[in-house]
Amino acid sequence: MRPEIAVLDIQGQYRVYTEFYRADAAQKTIILVNGSMATTASFAQTAKNLYPQFNVVLYDQPYAGKSKAHNRHEQMLTKEIEGQILLELIDHFAAEHVLSFSWGGAATLTALAQRPRRIEKAVISSFSPVLNAPMRDYLERGVDYLGNLDGDRVGHLVNSTIGKHLPPLFKRFNYRHVSSLAEHEYGQMHFHISDVLHSDRLCYVNAAKKINVPVLFLNGEWDEYTAADDAKLFADHVQHSSFSTLQATGHFLDMEHKAACRDSRNALMSFLTPEQHESRPRYSYVQGYHALAI
Repeated sequence: MRPEIAVLDIQGQYRVYTEFYRADAAQKTIILVNGSMATTASFAQTAKNLYPQFNVVLYDQPYAGKSKAHNRHEQMLTKEIEGQILLELIDHFAAEHVLSFSWGGAATLTALAQRPRRIEKAVISSFSPVLNAPMRDYLERGVDYLGNLDGDRVGHLVNSTIGKHLPPLFKRFNYRHVSSLAEHEYGQMHFHISDVLHSDRLCYVNAAKKINVPVLFLNGEWDEYTAADDAKLFADHVQHSSFSTLQATGHFLDMEHKAACRDSRNALMSFLTPEQHESRPRYSYVQGYHALAI
């Protein structure tokens, strides 16, 4: 898998680093939306699960990863701005599908509410409309550490909460990544968390009501932060919604172990390509990259 790499101009305001994995036999293109502060590296396993059945697009938000060197970071990005960036990328790559992880679900719901004409199906993973007690505790501690630019405590917080089911190697990558972010990245994460803590939770519900394509909500059985039962509340608001819970898996789904990788791929393929899905597909499990999201 070797991507076509480009840094795209978005309406003259942002520059976005992209990786396009083109598969000759693929008939559809899927774009993946990172969680907060994550980079294209965080989707290494997911991209491998989807390729070569799909062309796969990865990108870094303007404040993160390989995009940040191309932007001035003069203002914080809201979920609405991130949603608009996603819509621009959907048009540029002519994507039919979108898959988001964790905080990326906020921008994706915002974008889907605009009813982009190209999109046929969407997957929202590790996201829920409920700010439950474990998530509130995690976010309140996080906003305190981020406000003090205490990367060490942020790194340990992520690994002891939403990342607690990750293998030790991934936890080490997580800590190394989170504890060494630039000041503007901590500021952006602080802004994201403050928005989650203080925003009207109905904003996600109101966006969901406008979505007119089938959406799969994918959550881990052990994820107490974006719980599967909480995600099912979207059933009352997304007209064409379905739900899948990965057994013995936490927040990071396909990164946590081989069975979770297999089950995640099965869930994605049975939703995106039900006519082609096989009960025992071939897959491989990738190790050696960091992962972060809220």
